[in-house]
Amino acid sequence: MDKGKSVVTPRQRRGAVSLLLAMVLLGVFPLDVLLPSFPALAAHFRSTPADIALSISLFAVGIAFAQVLIGPLSDVIGRKGLLLAGMSVSMLGAVGCVMTSDYALFLVFRVVQALGCGCFVLSQALVQDLFEGEERDRLRILMVTATGIFISVSPLAGTFLQATLGWRGSFWVFTALAGAVLLKAWIFLENTRPVVSGPPMSFLKAYRRVLGDFDFVGYWLISAFAFACHFSFIVISPLIFMDQLQMSAYEFSLILLVYGAAYVVGGIIATVLNRRITPGRQIITGLSLILLSGLVMLYLAAHHALAPATVLIPMLICTAGTTITRPAATSRAMGLFPENAGTSASAGSTIIFICGGLISALISLSPTNMQSTLGYSFVLLSGIALILNSRISQRARNLADNALAQPGGD
Repeated sequence: MDKGKSVVTPRQRRGAVSLLLAMVLLGVFPLDVLLPSFPALAAHFRSTPADIALSISLFAVGIAFAQVLIGPLSDVIGRKGLLLAGMSVSMLGAVGCVMTSDYALFLVFRVVQALGCGCFVLSQALVQDLFEGEERDRLRILMVTATGIFISVSPLAGTFLQATLGWRGSFWVFTALAGAVLLKAWIFLENTRPVVSGPPMSFLKAYRRVLGDFDFVGYWLISAFAFACHFSFIVISPLIFMDQLQMSAYEFSLILLVYGAAYVVGGIIATVLNRRITPGRQIITGLSLILLSGLVMLYLAAHHALAPATVLIPMLICTAGTTITRPAATSRAMGLFPENAGTSASAGSTIIFICGGLISALISLSPTNMQSTLGYSFVLLSGIALILNSRISQRARNLADNALAQPGGD
């Protein structure tokens, strides 16, 4: 196995890792830190918590469409300029959200913020550019684990910001963090891009190349379905815990603190599995845990009244599965077209956010029991993902058999 080494110096490596983790932290802010402010946002805009939840889904879809353009452009003009531009646009959108008192304008500025946040897709391209082999896999696991840590802390941070600065506090802190990331990227990054022989590939040709590959799309769909399970819970969690169970913002933040800790445990398990089993088996293990979580949630919904434990226990299982599945599937997908890392990252992240946004929106608008809807979704999504992974593995075996048979006959 190719162990792989970093293509940057130890000092540059520390700078790259800190920049990537800062981007992960910034990616949490527009979503998770805002969750405790749902009631305050609904009251301010004279709307309902469900409308505010829908704005989160809209934000995810906005990011997805922004990434469609950012990735291929970064393969041509480099990562740095686009990252700086994206940070600037996201700051503009966040400030606009603070200044408006009209819900429609708030949604517009949230979309502007989302368009700027589309530059976060470059984190995967930067991992592909700056690291090699197993170090890429370890860094991707670290990034998913860091997401869990930030998720576990962000509700408490959101509760504190809501209590001290109101719902606008999360947008002001986001703006400050975006400015810090912009400055760090300006200092650390060189405006380089992968060296590709021949003229740059056109926008549509680059997408045709990556999206025309069954394995590439399959691996990203596996990652997307795992992400959708996490994201659906995040979107509707205020509706379950604060609206239906009448929990306070502080109690809600403690619930998500436990949920985020499961990401840390999942990251540790994923790191151990990365050393001992193949990525394909990691994917199967993670998806099996998500399937199990769906079955457990359905059982608890059918036999027990809605309570924090009946939702949180299956979600802890699901989170472990998500943390194991996503890094393995992402590394498999990103390794197929390393010379088009920006396009690959954009195509994959677009698939992820569209799936996450649309599936979470459907669940949040579901007229039936949300707990049961989550359970059925987990079972369905993990089942489809397992079938996809099996199909990809079968295709790989067929190609290997054909390659062995080819010299013997034409």
